[in-house]
Amino acid sequence: MQDVLRILIADDSPRNLKLLRAGLEAEGHHVVDASNGVEALAILDQEPIDAVISDILMPSMDGFQLTREIRRSTKSYSEIALILYTATYDSPADRALADAVGADAYILKPAPSAILIAALRDALGRAPRRRMAAPGADEVNVLEQYNAALVHKLESRNAEVQESLAELQSAHEHIVELNRLLESRVAQRTAALDTANRELEAFSFSVSHDLQAPLRRIDGFVGLLKESASSQLDDDNMRMLTHVIEASAQMTQLIQALLAFARTSRTEMHFGDVDLNILVDRAIGELHSDMRDRTIEWRRNTLPKVHGDPILLHQVLANLLSNAVKYTRTRDQAVIEIGTREGRNDEVVIFIRDNGVGFDSRFAGKLFGVFQRMHRADEFEGTGIGLANAQRIITRHGGTIWADAAPDSGAAFYFSLPRS
Repeated sequence: MQDVLRILIADDSPRNLKLLRAGLEAEGHHVVDASNGVEALAILDQEPIDAVISDILMPSMDGFQLTREIRRSTKSYSEIALILYTATYDSPADRALADAVGADAYILKPAPSAILIAALRDALGRAPRRRMAAPGADEVNVLEQYNAALVHKLESRNAEVQESLAELQSAHEHIVELNRLLESRVAQRTAALDTANRELEAFSFSVSHDLQAPLRRIDGFVGLLKESASSQLDDDNMRMLTHVIEASAQMTQLIQALLAFARTSRTEMHFGDVDLNILVDRAIGELHSDMRDRTIEWRRNTLPKVHGDPILLHQVLANLLSNAVKYTRTRDQAVIEIGTREGRNDEVVIFIRDNGVGFDSRFAGKLFGVFQRMHRADEFEGTGIGLANAQRIITRHGGTIWADAAPDSGAAFYFSLPRS
């Protein structure tokens, strides 16, 4: 069985030290490590070491200097077996300098532990010859070689730095060009968006004036006809006239709702901390007339503050609470619950749940489309715009809105908002 060696390894890379230690200890040897030449010399002064494996490029004292200091020392470790182990220095001048300062071997990384151990044992066997050859080294020649090696390495590093700078400059120019293209595209998209907004404004003006004006005339003439000819019309004719009046009123409501929906996307948002409890109080207060002669049990949990626009969020809560009141109208005892549930760390999820007529959840996605309704107009009044408006507002806040329900088993609406 071969003798166990006490090996000092010097390298400024913790990863390299760890890998080298693991390989040598797996061969059964005792390992001590240092992060540079100065630490290595201090360890040699304190404890017996059989051999040294040193990296070359290290701070404070590199491998060439460490080898030279060991060989020049008058202490007992001057004849220790020493291997320079490097991935950085690999030129004939580097190898000549390693030989000049007294290294026993010069091995390139990475190398198997068995090769390093074999080189150390070979060096230990040549110790007497090393003792005879070392004093003859020419100090001036060694210094010249060391200086030449350092100059060569600095020149190589400078060339690498210049190449890296050229690559960075090229990358910077590429990024500048990409930014220029991006700014151009943003300007184009902004111009297109401005054009679309102007067209939408023109459309809104047309809807508001050109479409509502004929409706107002229809309402006026039908009203006059009803007043002047009501005594001359039979029941069927009066019923048809009433249907005309109702259809005209419904058309007016739809136009107003569509205009409100269009305005939602253009309304400037004013963000701040919003207390949802205050908004819920206000929305419930606005439903006073709808709750007259009704028995409604409100189950409210305290809601957190969120980051958003209070005016727009009030519209969302007013719509959802109004729907809950409307669709529980057939219940003797309506129950409406308002609370929160778990969401992502940066958001809160609010829910409004009722025990009303509900709907088939397979069609829940239709709820948030314009003019989409789950119930007939003669069952429950409405324009089919409110939930589409709520979705647009929540989306502008960076959140999502969804629903869950079952026929005749109530409905629950959820929406997420950024936490305050």
